[in-house]
Amino acid sequence: MSNAAAITVRPVASSAEKKAFVELAYRLNLSDPNWVPELKDEVRGLITPGKNPWFEHAVAEFFLAWREGRSEPVGRISAQVDELVLIHMGEGLGQWGMFEAEDEAVAHALFAAAEGWLRGRGMTRAMGPFSLGIWDQPGLLIKGFDHPPMVMMGHNKAEYEAWVESAGYHGVKDLFTYDLPVDIPFPPLVNRIVANGEKNERIRIRDVDKSRFDEEAQLILSILNEAWSENWGFIPLTDAEIAYAGKKLKPIVLEDMIKIAEYDGEPVAFMMALPDINEFLMDLKGELYPFGFIKLLWRLKKMRPRGGRVPLMGVLKKLHATRLASQLAFMMIEYIRRAGNGHYGITRAEVGWVLDDNGPMISIAEAIESRNNRTYRIYEKAL
Repeated sequence: MSNAAAITVRPVASSAEKKAFVELAYRLNLSDPNWVPELKDEVRGLITPGKNPWFEHAVAEFFLAWREGRSEPVGRISAQVDELVLIHMGEGLGQWGMFEAEDEAVAHALFAAAEGWLRGRGMTRAMGPFSLGIWDQPGLLIKGFDHPPMVMMGHNKAEYEAWVESAGYHGVKDLFTYDLPVDIPFPPLVNRIVANGEKNERIRIRDVDKSRFDEEAQLILSILNEAWSENWGFIPLTDAEIAYAGKKLKPIVLEDMIKIAEYDGEPVAFMMALPDINEFLMDLKGELYPFGFIKLLWRLKKMRPRGGRVPLMGVLKKLHATRLASQLAFMMIEYIRRAGNGHYGITRAEVGWVLDDNGPMISIAEAIESRNNRTYRIYEKAL
């Protein structure tokens, strides 16, 4: 910590500093073979009011750390106050995220700046990381550094766990992902559950209809908002955020890898799987131009990833803790497994994230003989 006095942290105040905020993550992480460089245009959009509708109910400050004698920044962090977080997770709860630092001294200076900003807005607790909300990339990776994350999941340096904890934070929630092979059938018990469901004329499992994409997205996310409303950390998506997410996801949505379950004609559950386009991004280093755009378009058109991820599923609350809920889940994931492997050559899937207290989902993950491959932790500290 002897270098702390030589570190200055200040808010991003110019377009050049905003560019430096984005670029810093690439400079610090490109040497890690398991770090996936996001498209820089996507990151810029994430942190720009007017582009990301998250800013319609939240405010954020972005900080850069500078060390005396260095021309480039040595760390970054966001601090944010979200009105929906205050409503759904409690008054006085501020958050931070987008954290990157060269060393522990820089980390502590960044946390101090973020915490000071949050205190100045009346916050009494700091929780993170969230980049920027729980629907983006929540949690700090604490297990699973030996392989790249799948689509829409984060990856960070292993040292960050100790630096966060040494700054006085304690873990409040773990998020799990589960890895499983999908080029082999699920266990016999799961297959029997699926077969029994197929005999039930009241159940219909259908693909999404991409020609009615906006309508289908509204349906899926309405089920999600209802199904997840009592989960820890749940923040409902606004109509603008649903439209924004739909626009971003549409190019990678595969109709037969997103399922809607109907019971007596009523949509009651859904499961979404996405191809792991992180595989298509690794060599682009975040840049679409001049040639990255052409490469990405070709890869999306060809669509032969090795992996796929199930980031979201939901069952209406009236079916929670029923046999039907688990049966629908097993049916949807089996149909997605068949489509992913049979149509696109996907051999490995990842389910998650899953909250550490979500017993039913953990039971499903165990029943299909998946294994916990990555754990992300959310931390909190009193201010």
